[in-house]
Amino acid sequence: MKYTTLPNTDLNVSKICLGTMTYGNQNTESEAHQQLDFALEKGVNFVDTAEMYAIPASPDTQGLTETYIGSWLKASQKRKEIVLASKITGPARGFEHIRKELDFSKKSLEDALHKSLQRLQTDYLDLYQLHWPERSVNIFGVREYDHTQNTQWQDNFNDVLDRLERFVKEGKVRHIGLSNETPYGVMKYMEAHRTNKKRKMISVQNAYCLLQRRDEIALSEVLQMENVGYLAYSPLGFGMLSGKYLNGKKPENARVTLYPRYSRYSSESSFRATEAYNNIAKKHGLTLAQLSLAFVNQQSFVTSTIIGATTLQQLEENIASINVQLSEEILKEIQSVHEKIPNPAA
Repeated sequence: MKYTTLPNTDLNVSKICLGTMTYGNQNTESEAHQQLDFALEKGVNFVDTAEMYAIPASPDTQGLTETYIGSWLKASQKRKEIVLASKITGPARGFEHIRKELDFSKKSLEDALHKSLQRLQTDYLDLYQLHWPERSVNIFGVREYDHTQNTQWQDNFNDVLDRLERFVKEGKVRHIGLSNETPYGVMKYMEAHRTNKKRKMISVQNAYCLLQRRDEIALSEVLQMENVGYLAYSPLGFGMLSGKYLNGKKPENARVTLYPRYSRYSSESSFRATEAYNNIAKKHGLTLAQLSLAFVNQQSFVTSTIIGATTLQQLEENIASINVQLSEEILKEIQSVHEKIPNPAA
């Protein structure tokens, strides 16, 4: 395994982070524990979860992911061996089963954090993240920004940071970060940090893969100039970049087979791009998953790649991608495809 330091912290994290959103839905508690044991054995020390997991979100499974991780932490006594991250759910329709008010108010933040700590059976989180902004942003496969959606939203960046700062002072959270955030949002938090001496957001967790590279356009510059970490999730695009959906295949128990509404990476242009990347992988003796994950791992602005799996076999291949180094020739071939079919899933 390879390791790096999360910017602005003393946390040494694996370049591969274990994503856990399938725990409680596609994975049982026993399978979750097996994955955690296996990942730790392979050198992964960074684990990411969220209060809204398992995915797809539902009242029946909400919180199960954290509960399964918590039971593993209690049984294994390995809390100090991992860097543990979780998230508070932002405003969204359909998630009222989590909390009546889905916002970042003092009341909501306290409710979310304390319930997460209880489920995880720990008294602190290494990283606590805002799952997405309170304001409306174009994420989750939405390309264009709708200028009419934020007419009633009011700037509360400083207030949110003050509330999170309290958790840090109480020792319940070590560091704070963002998820599904835009360059504007990151810079507003950086402005509050610099100008008003607020605590710094140390990381951004966004979707990034061969089919969705839009954060290279503006956010990567912000990350570099402001020294902010980047945690890339969905590096295989809901499994599309494993190649298992090519040629009309619908593998049994695969996520998009089970939940067709997760179609963000399933457009016609995404399939064409995936076929092209698959050809590059075959040409160079790699699997498509190896190529796709290695590409994300090698990006200079990526701090850690969040991988997920439903089987130990998938998990082993995904973790092993850290040892794959793409040549300049391969990177040029990838860029050629990207120029012809840019960001088909953005």
